[in-house]
Order: sequence, then C-alpha cells, then structure tokens
Amino acid sequence: MKTRTVELKNVGSVKMERSARAKHISVSVRPYNGVRVAVPRGVSFARAELFARSKAGWIQKQIDKMKQMEAVASALKENQPLDRPAARRRLIDRLDFLALKYGFQYNRVFIKNQKTRWGSCSNKNNINLNVNLVRLPDELIDYTILHELVHTRVKNHGHRFWAQMDRLLGDARKLDRALSEYNLLLFR
Repeated sequence: MKTRTVELKNVGSVKMERSARAKHISVSVRPYNGVRVAVPRGVSFARAELFARSKAGWIQKQIDKMKQMEAVASALKENQPLDRPAARRRLIDRLDFLALKYGFQYNRVFIKNQKTRWGSCSNKNNINLNVNLVRLPDELIDYTILHELVHTRVKNHGHRFWAQMDRLLGDARKLDRALSEYNLLLFR
C-alpha cells in the first residue's frame, strides 16, 4: 500500500504516503492540501501514525497558520482580479526597463501561471515570470525580475549571485524573505 488516510483527534484527516526518497518520518502541512506524513521504506504505517499523533499539537498550530494564510491569499485574489493581457504587458515592460537600466540581456520571455515559482531563467537566458507577480508590491516585482536577470550572468545562488543582487537592491535577502510571504498566491 502506498497511501493511507487516518483521522487524528483535534487535527482531522492526515494523508500518509510511502516515500522512496524519505530517510525519516516527516510531517508537512501544505496550503490547500492539508497534512501529509512521508513514510520511508522499512517503516510501518502504524509507527508513522504514532509519530504523527505525537506531533498533533504542532500540526494543529501549522494548520491554523495555513488557514490564515489561505484567507489572506483568497482576499488578495478577490480584490485584485487578474487581467492576463494587461499583466503580461506590465511585466514585459518592467523587464525591458530593468534590463536596459542595468545592462542585462535576455533571450525570450514567457509569462505563465506557474504553481511553484515566481520566476526562472533557463541556461539559454529565457526568462519565465509568473503572471501573479502583478498582485505583489512593486518592489517585489522588481526584486523577482532582477533576480532572474542576474541569473543570466550567474547561474546559481552562490556568493557572487547574492553580492550582485545586493549591489542592485541593497539587502536582497530581506526582499527574498518578503516575497516568501506571498507564496500562497502560487498554489491556486
């Protein structure tokens, strides 16, 4: 059996999944997906269920946080309906402006409704931007675009990458943390 669902008191439904990659039993609470327990090979579902029960307090706190975050994301989406053609124009115009201002070159741009990323840059310097960026504050839109533009020169997140980001933006990691507060917009 690869999956099993159990009910935990004060928590509700918990999905337990056999995982070939997991080394230890782990519990995660994901937006819109609920609670998942990764069960490594060689560990019984009964043992994993006991582990999950021992973490019920922590799980409930995470569920409460997730519900709050889901409500904020829903409100943002309701208050800012998405006009895709306008969003595309706005993001491409901003990308072109920042690329010219800071001397970056990219190949092609794609505006997509990605479920896990705000943006990406391919080895061929094609840039993908998430259409939901237009729902974010302007400084986070610029941060994301510059993040991908820097990847046209530095293809990893090493010291050189963050040093260049800091030269452009000041404290880039602070903006990176601020961006993560909006990650729930990616899930729906």
